[in-house]
Parts: sequence; C-alpha cells; structure tokens
Amino acid sequence: MVPSLALICALVQTPGSPYELPIGRPGTWLVSAGRMTDMVTYAPSTPDDVARAARGKKFVFLGESHATVPHQQMQASIIDALARSGRKVIVGLEMLQRPKQAVLDQWSRGGMSEPDLLQKVDWKTQWGYDFSFYRPIFDVAQKHAMPVLALNVPRDWVRTAGKGGLTSLPQEAKNQLPADMELSNLQHRSVFQALIGAHPGMSAAALDNMYFAQVLWDEGMADTIARHMQANRQDPTTVYVVVAGSGHVMYGQGINYRLHRRGLGDGLSVVMLTSKEPLRVSNGLADYVYVSPMAMPGS
Repeated sequence: MVPSLALICALVQTPGSPYELPIGRPGTWLVSAGRMTDMVTYAPSTPDDVARAARGKKFVFLGESHATVPHQQMQASIIDALARSGRKVIVGLEMLQRPKQAVLDQWSRGGMSEPDLLQKVDWKTQWGYDFSFYRPIFDVAQKHAMPVLALNVPRDWVRTAGKGGLTSLPQEAKNQLPADMELSNLQHRSVFQALIGAHPGMSAAALDNMYFAQVLWDEGMADTIARHMQANRQDPTTVYVVVAGSGHVMYGQGINYRLHRRGLGDGLSVVMLTSKEPLRVSNGLADYVYVSPMAMPGS
C-alpha cells in the first residue's frame, strides 16, 4: 500500500526552506548571489565548467524560476557551451506539450518564422509567459540546429489528476503513461511537501491527488524523453538538456529520478534560484546552484 501524503507529512520533518532538505550530500553551504557554484567544491563555476562536468552524462537538467531573465540566459549559455564542447544537444522544454512536437520539428528544420512558431504552438495558452524570456534558448537551439522536444503531457491530464487521481484520467491518457508511476519515493514526497507548504483543512485524499498529479507531470516528461531515445539512434555524444521548473529537478528527485530508475543514463543538475543576498542551500540540492542577484519582472 502506498502511504498517504498526509501520513508522510506527519512523519517527515521539513525545514522551513525547500532548499535546505536533508537529501543527498550532507550539509549546507551559503552560496553567493550573482554566480553559479559547484556544490561539491564550492568553487565559482561557468557554463564551460558545467559542459566539462557533463562529459559522459546523458542528461543535463536545468531547473529554473520561470520567466526570470538571468535564468533563461544562463540556460542558453550552458546549452551553447555543451554544443561548443562537441556534444550533440537535444533540448527538452517543459513549456510545450507533446501534441505540438510536429510544429517544433518543422521549426528545427528551419522552415518557420518566430511569429508562425508562436502561433502554431499556441504559446500564449500553452505557457503564458512572454516568449521574450525564452528567446535566448530558442536562438541558441537555432544557431546549432538542435532538435527541440515538447516534453509536457497535456495540462488537462495534470489538472484532472490533481482533482481525482489516477482513476479520473481518460483512457487515452492512461494508454500513454507508464504502467508503474512509482508513488512510494519518500524523498520526493518530502520535496513536494516542502514546495507546496501547509494546506490546513485539506483532506488526505485531496493531498494524495495533488501528489499524484506531480508524479504524473514528472513521469510524463521523463516518458517523452524515453520515447524519443527509443525512436532515435543514440549517438555517444548526444546529451538531452531538460529545461523545467526547479521543482522538477531538485535533489535529483523529479524528472531525473524518473529517468534514472528506467536505467536510461546518468545526468547532472543545475538549480537556479533568486536572491539579493547569499542563500543557504543543501549540498544535495543540485550539482550546481546558480543564484541570480535579484528576481526580474515576471519571475
């Protein structure tokens, strides 16, 4: 039996900050604002350092605060560094849903203008944040002729699951998802609880449905990557760069965990946060932590 989220919340003591959970490498570190830090050596790091550390890795997970200018710029710089290091980069985006993949394929081949891309992927309703935040990522993908993947499952699935759990999903959704959604990862549940905070008065069943929706979200994006890997011959230099909200990659417990348990390869993670002051984080939060000096408009 999978334990209820309410029970887990009672058993797992969660510190005030979701960035200081006792998961992974022990201890914490005060990371400086305005730079990226290697969470093993604590050295200031660059996108080229990340590219070197990613040698032999199949995945690089870039966890962002959405629509935060320094974060998307850093993501573009890391993607560019990976390409310059000789890697064949495939960029996967949380921001777009699977049914839009044919449009992205056409854009990747150079057969579509930016206005046409935004109209055909229905950017405003698919994601909502202004495209200008994410233009640097698309520009670097276009510069290096990189494939771009729409990672997300249809949002209606996540909303439906959040209200009614697995049984509420339409059969179409169930047919496209892994049979084993793996709901018993206690570390992932503690990350989830720290991120959502307290919900007084919410029933245990409602909390469990919320957790299932999060698992579906992560598992769905991992499944999109797995399907692409299965359908395409894997070059030894290929690396999948996953661009998603930080909650989907923190502590190696989100999309990264879902891919690792499938045995599809190792990865490293960069979690991106915002703070005007140095920020204390767990050593296990990510391989690298980038703290932009302040939250930009739209973040």
